[in-house]
Order: sequence, then structure tokens, then C-alpha cells
Amino acid sequence: MGSDMTPIFPGSPSNARSSGSSPPSSGLGIEEYQWLVSPEAERWLEIAAAADEKSLVKTTLSLRKELGTTRTHLVVAQAELRRRAGIKFPDARRMFFTRQLLEQATDAQIARYKAQRWPAAERVADLCCGIGGDLMALGGRGPVTGVDRDPLAVVLAVANCGLSGLTSAQVQCADACDQNIAEYAAWHVDPDRRVEGKRRTRIECHDPDLDAIERLLAQNGHAALKLAPAARLPQRWSEAAELEWIGNRGECRQQMVWFQGLAREPGKRSATVFVAGANDPRTIRGDAGLEIPVAGSLGRYVFEPHAAVLAADLAGVLAGQHALQCVSLGIPYMTGDQIVPDAALACFEVSEVLPLDPKHLREAIRQRAIGHLEVKKRGVKIDPEEVRRQIHPRGDNQATLIITPVRNKIAAILAQRVGPAWSGDHTAAETVDAETMEDE
Repeated sequence: MGSDMTPIFPGSPSNARSSGSSPPSSGLGIEEYQWLVSPEAERWLEIAAAADEKSLVKTTLSLRKELGTTRTHLVVAQAELRRRAGIKFPDARRMFFTRQLLEQATDAQIARYKAQRWPAAERVADLCCGIGGDLMALGGRGPVTGVDRDPLAVVLAVANCGLSGLTSAQVQCADACDQNIAEYAAWHVDPDRRVEGKRRTRIECHDPDLDAIERLLAQNGHAALKLAPAARLPQRWSEAAELEWIGNRGECRQQMVWFQGLAREPGKRSATVFVAGANDPRTIRGDAGLEIPVAGSLGRYVFEPHAAVLAADLAGVLAGQHALQCVSLGIPYMTGDQIVPDAALACFEVSEVLPLDPKHLREAIRQRAIGHLEVKKRGVKIDPEEVRRQIHPRGDNQATLIITPVRNKIAAILAQRVGPAWSGDHTAAETVDAETMEDE
């Protein structure tokens, strides 16, 4: 995982570094983070957490008198990170993060789901464990050793495991590539995809890279690789492993590559979608790239597959399950005349189909008193924010405007969502984008 040894202030860049780099020569050393996770810092973290937007400046000045500038920044930043992390971790208010390591961490819901595949009561390894998202879930099913060569990540992972009451987890500050991985029943790795500070989807540019992962696989084939949704795999991996794209909060978060004993269906692929309030996720399995027939006309409803389904290239499977057709060739919006209750599909009831003309759109929006307008688009080069600016919606009602080719002619579909939006659903949807989908 990436190293982050400089102070992290709310809203500032994280100064990401490669997992093998040394701590930067700044005034903040690892000992400051060791203080942060100690009982000595608990009181100050509680004070910072109690501050709201109005009292934050006053609280910060007060803390500086007691702690000095460096530790005050650490405490205030940690309080903000904990607030942000609440969407990923139920116990975030007690955990420890940096901005980058929080972004890279698997959230608790997905981690628990993944851990179900692992052998119970046998020691496993979590390489590049970061702050411990997957590590803590694996520790819940049996003994696990976490490994990360970033000393800061190790300090935070140890603290997070301790706060979770895990006695089955050990954490080592070491290079993942130097591990005798054959000693473990199975292993998980989350390679750093931000080597030199830039996110990459090519496995050859990860750390550990493709060659290093291949060497680990040669030692122990019972493996699980957490990769970017858009990562391109060697053909031999696609044939030997089970591929699973996992999504929640409206986005595809990761691509899992399950090998040997961890693979349920080697050579197959699936998309798993978590929905708020549901006990179990929705999983779609099948063949990639199935052709979706084009509708002769737009039906009463328009459907949008979840990003994980699109990343897995399983939209054709979903369309076949519900007898849906696409609105235009190559566009993953689908249409039909019946509501489809499927967690992997967002549903919109069509109100009117309009030409993509600001004058017509403004009038239609004005007549309906629509003030909250969600703009979605696929297959067209258009800026949704510019569309919204030109329309200038006003009123108390809400609607969704879907801009897309319909039988190869661009149309503006005014619609109403049926059911709740996916939590975190983007206003403007387009093609599957690794920059916005992975764990962040």
C-alpha cells in the first residue's frame, strides 16, 4: 500500500508515495502517529470529534496551546477522517486512518463478504494490508498475518485490530514479496496502484507487479487478488481464476481474482452488488459480452445496470434474465414496459421524450416545477453541468433527465426514478471509469 508519512490536513493532498519508500524527511515522524494511536491521545481526539463547523477554529486554537501545531493537526485531521470513514466502517469513530489509506481500504461490508470464502481456523496472509480493512474481516474467521512495508500502515493496522478486539491477527512490517507464502493456507494481496502518485490499471505498473505476483502464485496458488475494476488480466488468469466485480454505493469498488481453493467457479465471472438495507448482495453470473437486442421503440421504463455489472461486461446476462432490450446499439441503457425489482438495475419511469434543445427542455422543466434535476448521459459528448446551467431548473419537484441515443438519434428522456437511488449514485453516468470506481 502507499506510504503517507506527512501530516494530512482535511481536504489537502495526501502526498502519496510507493509502498517501499522511506519516510520523507519532514518534521513529522512515525513516533507522532504512535502517539496518536496511544491512550494519551484519546482525550484530544474526543475534543476534536465534538467540534462542529462553527467551533472548529476555536477548538483548534485551544488544542494548539496544549499540544502544539503538529499534534493538533494530527488530531483535527483524524477527527475529520473518522467522519468521512463512517460510510465504510461502522466503528470508524474509534479507528485510525490517513487519507490515502482510507481511500484504498476495503469497506467492512465487502470485506466481511469476501472473508466468507476463506478456510476457517487456518492461518492466512493479507499482503499490503494497509489500515486493515480486509485484515480485520479475515481475522474474524481465524488466524491471519498482515504484511505491509509502510511502517505507518503497520502502526494503524495494529491499532485498528486492537480496537476491534482481534487476538487472531498479527501485523508485520515487511516486503510482501519476501514472504514464504507457502506457509499459509491462502493469501490475499491488494497491490499499490498509485506507484509514483498516479493511479494505474496495468498490473505491470502495480507494486507488487505482475512478475512478483506470479512468483507468489508459484509458491501458493490459493490466492485472492484485489485489483482495479478496469484492470486487464493475463489470459491465463482469466481462464484459471474466477473473476468477480464487487460494487456498493452505486459504484464498482474492486475486481477480485479468486484462484484455486478460493475460486467457486474457475474460468467464470460474476458481478456482486450490495444495496443499503438488504441482508444479502445480488450476484449476476454468466458470459461476458452477450448481445442485447435493440428495442423497436422506447418502453414505459428505462433501466440502468449497476456499475459492477457494466465492469464485468454482464449487462447482456441481466437483460436476458428480464427480457429487456437496449435503447440503442452499444448503449447499456435498457427498456421495457414492466417494473423490474432487481438490485442490480436502477429503474426510471419515462415521462416524456424531448429533443436535445435547451428551449424545449427549459419549458418542460418549468411546466413541471422541477428544481432538483439529475442529469445522466451515455453515448454522447455533453457536459451535464452545462445542460443543467442552461435549463436552470426551479421548483419543488424532482426528475431525472437521461440524454442518450435512442435508435441512433440523441434524445432527452425526462423520467422519474422508481425506488431509491443507489447511495452515492453519480448524477452523470457514462462509461465504466477506473478513476471513480475503485476503493476510494
